[in-house]
Amino acid sequence: MKYTIDDFSQLIDHTNLHADASAADMKKLCQEAKDYHFRMVAINQVQSKLCSEELADSDVHTGAAISFPLGQITIASKVFDTRDAIHNGANEIDYVVNLTELKNGNWDYIKDEMTQITAICRENNVISKVIFENCYLENSEIEHLAQIAKEVKPDFIKTSTGFGTSGATVADVKLMKETVGDAVKVKAAGGIRNSDDFLALIAAGAERIGTSSGIKIINVLKERMTQDDVSYIEL
Repeated sequence: MKYTIDDFSQLIDHTNLHADASAADMKKLCQEAKDYHFRMVAINQVQSKLCSEELADSDVHTGAAISFPLGQITIASKVFDTRDAIHNGANEIDYVVNLTELKNGNWDYIKDEMTQITAICRENNVISKVIFENCYLENSEIEHLAQIAKEVKPDFIKTSTGFGTSGATVADVKLMKETVGDAVKVKAAGGIRNSDDFLALIAAGAERIGTSSGIKIINVLKERMTQDDVSYIEL
């Protein structure tokens, strides 16, 4: 597939999920996302209203992280937070699964959680993403979780929060994509800081990339394409 610079930019969720991020940091993030035409800003839920207002004059989405980064709140709490984020302007939701219930083998709970949150997003025409946090999972658990997603059909399944012991890997993206096929898209996030990793994850099947290094990555790709005198990169 051929990707122009804008195609690459539209794969990026421009990210600032730091606990101490100020209003000025959020405004800067939103302006950068508009300048580079990124797909979304990935922010903590409490920043939803501010960012949606900052992005109102653009097609950049506001992506609220729910139960981030641990996932350890009840389904009812996640449902409330999802509705609250949407009410405050979020048009994408990235929620973290309850890994305790997953590790307990309580797959019915995991499916119920995913079903409820995905349904709210679907009702409100909001994109839904399920964060797996693969660094804590066995391959069999990743596959089982992806099979549930294939049935429930959120818009994306996502590798990581970026706050765990490790982030996105090519192997995990391939496993997730092979399991869900075309039923669900895959987002890679966590530790993606250079253009080589960015391209490798896209080639492996990721259709969205969460990173705080998007500006650096796009600038490197622009320079590479200018040097090679090409208007696209084929993966």
